[in-house]
Amino acid sequence: MIVAAALCPAPPLLVRELTGAQVVAADLRDACLASVAELAAAAPDVVAVVGAADRTARWSETAAIDLARFAPGPVLANGQVPAPPRGAPGDALPSALGVGAWLLGEVSGDGDTSAVPRRVLQSVGADEPVRRCSALGAELAGLGDRVGLLVMADGSARRGLKAPGYLDERSAGFDAMVQDAIAAGRLDVLLDVDPGLARDLMATGRPAWQVLAGALAGHRVSSEIRYRDDPYGVAYLVASLRVRQVP
Repeated sequence: MIVAAALCPAPPLLVRELTGAQVVAADLRDACLASVAELAAAAPDVVAVVGAADRTARWSETAAIDLARFAPGPVLANGQVPAPPRGAPGDALPSALGVGAWLLGEVSGDGDTSAVPRRVLQSVGADEPVRRCSALGAELAGLGDRVGLLVMADGSARRGLKAPGYLDERSAGFDAMVQDAIAAGRLDVLLDVDPGLARDLMATGRPAWQVLAGALAGHRVSSEIRYRDDPYGVAYLVASLRVRQVP
């Protein structure tokens, strides 16, 4: 059953290896790390990471983000070149899952690996219908006695004239509805997000939000919003979701 969940956006700029010594979006990264740390503190025996991708699939736990996809020569703050992703060739994760796995790795550190929960990496296809997303969430919630859910999801990418998709005036109301539902713990409202409108607004997080709603269906949830802004014309929301009652 679900014991806690965290919601983070999935821009690759969160990954330190891609920015090196340059400080980029520090407040966003700190909020994400705080949310993931609270998720880890709930002591789950399984952590499921969910993010949108080209297809719905379960990925190898050893897979990792391929930094070379985003920069020709990423370097660490100390000037070293990062190691290539673990796993078999071609096993690099979709971007959203890769960023989520990186956040988990930052929180878990290099301590006692026996205390690290089992990790499940689940992508959800961008065109998955609402019902399938909800059912997938319920499936993930049943993976263990104590399941933590890390949902990687971006809001609309049409929040301004310099946004990736230029300005669409519908984006403000769309993102406000999602944020209000999460802040109020009314995750069932996320099942009403229209896939067509989300596609128009380039809100790639739509299927992952609906997986979250399915996983927490029937639970009483309280939320803490840690970050909400659109610094690059994309709506980013970070939240910690606490399960108050398990049916």
